[in-house]
Amino acid sequence: MKTTFVVPTYNEAENLPRLVSAVLALPMPALSLLIVDDNSPDGTGRIADELAEQTGGRVSVLHRAGKLGLGTAYIQGFQLLLQRGAEAIGQMDADFSHPIEKIPELAALLERCDVAIGSRYVKGGRLDERWPFWRKALSGFGNFYARTILGLSIRDVTGGFKLWKAETLRRMPLERVRSNGYIFQVEMNYIATRLGFKALETPIYFADRRWGQSKMNFRIQYEAAVRTWQLPAMYKDLK
Repeated sequence: MKTTFVVPTYNEAENLPRLVSAVLALPMPALSLLIVDDNSPDGTGRIADELAEQTGGRVSVLHRAGKLGLGTAYIQGFQLLLQRGAEAIGQMDADFSHPIEKIPELAALLERCDVAIGSRYVKGGRLDERWPFWRKALSGFGNFYARTILGLSIRDVTGGFKLWKAETLRRMPLERVRSNGYIFQVEMNYIATRLGFKALETPIYFADRRWGQSKMNFRIQYEAAVRTWQLPAMYKDLK
């Protein structure tokens, strides 16, 4: 299956060459990457262009004018790949928090569902043991909060390591998605659930980033807390 993972970047110059090398080393010749860079001051966009030249078409780059947010990066990436004829479209962070070696497992799982999710909150999934207790508690509560309010059966509704069938994304109203922080993941899961799509989860180990700085801040957390309550009204027409 022709599979492309969308990787949003902002100041990921340290991570990107390592990430591309690790992904393209997987035994999946039809696997490629789309880097969506938000005009990173550290030169990530330039590095992405160099990698695109070096990898024979398996890496492509979408440059954006500035730091426009995670959600819009994914939506623009999805729309571009749908136009290019991708059969499966993935989501992955650039910071090595998502286990690259699990990509073939997600691809195999997608044969039985509409979206395959790498999950921290199913049996066998876990968070980095180096995380402090408060950070683990915040992650767990945020996931429980959104899942409970929205009545979702997906265990890891805030996770960003996923693989979608292109046909699934094509049938979703991507133009209506407004979330930009990690609540984007919740919004996408909620839409898919409302439309009756099937999600399956596989356990992953979610590691702390190896290089660079986290993008998490209070504004992103506030957006998530508020938008969760708004989603049912926003998508009440979906069936």
